[in-house]
Amino acid sequence: MPAIISLNPYTEEVMKKFSSLSLAKTMQKAKLSQSAFKTWSSLSIEQRCNHLRKIADLLKKNKQEYATVTSQEMGKPIKQAEAEIEKCAWTTEYFADNAPQFLKNEEIETEAYKSYITFEPLGVILGIMPWNFPFWQVFRFVIPALAAGNTTLIKHSSNVPQCSILLEKIFAQALPKNVYQNLLIDVKITNNIIEKNLIQGVSLTGSIDAGRNIAQTAGKMLKKIVLELGGSDPYIILEDANLQLACETAIQSRIINNGQSCIAAKRFIVAEKKYDEIKSSLIISMKNQKLGNPLQETTTIGPLARKDLVQNLQKQLQNAIKKGAKLQYQEDQVPKKGFFFPPTILLCNKNNPILQEETFGPLMTLVKVKDEKEAIEVANNTNFGLGASLWTQDLEKAEQLAKQIQAGTVAINGMVKSDPRLPFGGIKDSGYGKELGIYGIKEFTNIKTVVISNKQTS
Repeated sequence: MPAIISLNPYTEEVMKKFSSLSLAKTMQKAKLSQSAFKTWSSLSIEQRCNHLRKIADLLKKNKQEYATVTSQEMGKPIKQAEAEIEKCAWTTEYFADNAPQFLKNEEIETEAYKSYITFEPLGVILGIMPWNFPFWQVFRFVIPALAAGNTTLIKHSSNVPQCSILLEKIFAQALPKNVYQNLLIDVKITNNIIEKNLIQGVSLTGSIDAGRNIAQTAGKMLKKIVLELGGSDPYIILEDANLQLACETAIQSRIINNGQSCIAAKRFIVAEKKYDEIKSSLIISMKNQKLGNPLQETTTIGPLARKDLVQNLQKQLQNAIKKGAKLQYQEDQVPKKGFFFPPTILLCNKNNPILQEETFGPLMTLVKVKDEKEAIEVANNTNFGLGASLWTQDLEKAEQLAKQIQAGTVAINGMVKSDPRLPFGGIKDSGYGKELGIYGIKEFTNIKTVVISNKQTS
């Protein structure tokens, strides 16, 4: 079987190599997960949540260790890696506290003696996870799924094997055996196990192509699936916005995780009356970013996770310029070693093809619009529909415009964030289904109706 390599994107050095699992060993793990489901699902929700609290304790106790592995393996600045671990702990505690309420029976008044809805786990759920938030992506899927009584198999991205192995060790310390298992496997085997009856559902975060491939396999086998497939999120700044705050947040929203976030703002749509002022502010802020070693706390932009990601982003930039975009700013002091992409600001007309693409890196595209109507048109002119930011001090107008934006989340006067209390997911090519919140925890449950027709009397 091919080796799975852990490569440091800052030093470009191979840290470790791992052997991938064969189909036979993968199926053994799936059978163990199915066996564990019988015991795990039989526990009360409160009992399962007590196990989850142990995971939160481990995260808080060992935050620095887990964050360091994350930074070394995919280049995330260490402060952001620490924040990722903290968010995982918060999410775990949130569902441990609220799952019993979220999953309690719902009584519905009908003409029958009693009618109610119950939420029962489906079985073994496969999570196919990306590299960009190697802890958070796993936790936002796994914790609600486990709280609901499912067991989980995780096929993590091949470039973060150390994170995936570490995650399995964390869960093993807090959960009964085989409730959570890690799979070091390739895509072909992933499709093979979805086709087996051992798997009852799939959650995937990744590219559109990956989503279509997995959805096709899952659909053929009539398996429940949740897809989060990225985005090209608009960031709309209207002329009556708080410009200073809007610009400060714009930079943060674009460069978070080195620009490698599905919900990072990617298309900055700016009212023409404030366009020059905003452009100047963004250039100054970009110039102030510090590229370098992700383990240094002063670093704000680390390397991209892989060399091919740098090459792909360079191709997107070059193609955009060929189609009429203007290179307004690009940092020229970039470390010679490591997979760095220079912070870049690109001025585009509203028809440039790069606005239809997901750009994973510190590349900002600015588009000038004459009014709010055109801003909404440009925002919606994409096949993606994950998140959107809208900046205006007129909150009544903001809420009316938010209804017109085609996205799973709209942040008014703020940046788009995932939050364990709120459902998260997109529309159009950004996928379907929800994670997090009361809706996310029910995605991998059998929403069962129970009707008692009449009261029996002795």
